Amino acid sequence: MKKKLRIGILFGGRSGEHEVSLLSAASILKAIDKKKYDVVPIGITREGRWVTADDAHALLTGSQPPENPRLAGDPEATPTAAVIKRGEAIIVPPVPAESLQPLELHAAAELSPARPALALDVVFPVLHGTFGEDGTIQGLFELADIAYVGSGVLGSAAGMDKAAMKKLFAAEGLPQTPYLAVLRSVWRGNPKAATKKIETALRYPLFVKPANLGSSVGISKVHDRSELAAAMDLAASFDRKLVIEQGVGGPGAKPRELEVAVLGNDSPEASVVGEIVPGSEFYDYEAKYLSDASVPIIPAKLTAAESKQIRQMAIEAFKACDCSGLARVDFLMEPAKGKTKPRIYLNEINTLPGFTSISMYPKLWQATGLPYKQLIDRLIQLAVERHREKHQTRFTRV
Repeated sequence: MKKKLRIGILFGGRSGEHEVSLLSAASILKAIDKKKYDVVPIGITREGRWVTADDAHALLTGSQPPENPRLAGDPEATPTAAVIKRGEAIIVPPVPAESLQPLELHAAAELSPARPALALDVVFPVLHGTFGEDGTIQGLFELADIAYVGSGVLGSAAGMDKAAMKKLFAAEGLPQTPYLAVLRSVWRGNPKAATKKIETALRYPLFVKPANLGSSVGISKVHDRSELAAAMDLAASFDRKLVIEQGVGGPGAKPRELEVAVLGNDSPEASVVGEIVPGSEFYDYEAKYLSDASVPIIPAKLTAAESKQIRQMAIEAFKACDCSGLARVDFLMEPAKGKTKPRIYLNEINTLPGFTSISMYPKLWQATGLPYKQLIDRLIQLAVERHREKHQTRFTRV
């Protein structure tokens, strides 16, 4: 009988997308094939505490885990990097500076036989945003030498940092709206000079964003100078680097917001193109998660040529950032103006997009012919394949 893979579903985290992560994890835990996989839930609290089993379930259901949960696990699994591999009922220290210190574990005699340490075959991180989608947790997986779903350290970091991402897109000649990157220290040090630089390079309306965040957290649409300072301050509260983009289509224009799901490793495939019609002025956090006014259209109403172009651009963006596993690539399309062909701009890539059963990424694959449960299977397969491929690489001269 074929051995069942043991899958760790990692969720929660310290980012502003904590709640979104819980929703994604709950959907995966409900849909994943329990006959095919042993599933271990692993939660990270807002404070950065790692919890498993019953405590992880409590985190999902809105109950806080105990302040001082009992530590249990394999006494030999002391480095934090090994925690992921050793599995259940281990709490990781929350302080990053102490993350390579030995864990304080109970003696082996105190371990509960009902909750033994588990070796994980694959980790499925559903950690959106900072500390989960930016290459940091991926580095831990690499140190632990464990297979994991999604992009590696480079792809995750590049996909999270919008300024770095845009440079990679530009190197591949992919069309983007004009933008500037401004450091928080520069903005706070001399806001008048920063404003002048922004207004010299870009035209209103503008979008001001934290460079390293997702789910539209901290993003503002700026119609004129009177709104710029508040938008910059908001974005600066979330990141040290800010990205200011020129709006597509000009004043009063509302571009079409298009999305493509990409799946694969070295030979990625693109889903059908979907469109989001926001219930607000743009597709912000409230429109995504707190309102049912936004309308998804799958597939988007495009010409065959437009759809082909967008899908190809999505694959090129995926490769440009050295992504693997999964990503959702977002586009902006100018409003139609008479017989003029509307231009299409690459907006950004999301390496760990929302993964509830009604999120755009799985819905796009559902419309392409790959149902949610099978999509989970495919992502796990891709993680295993990538891990095996990595083992073809030599790390020493001996």
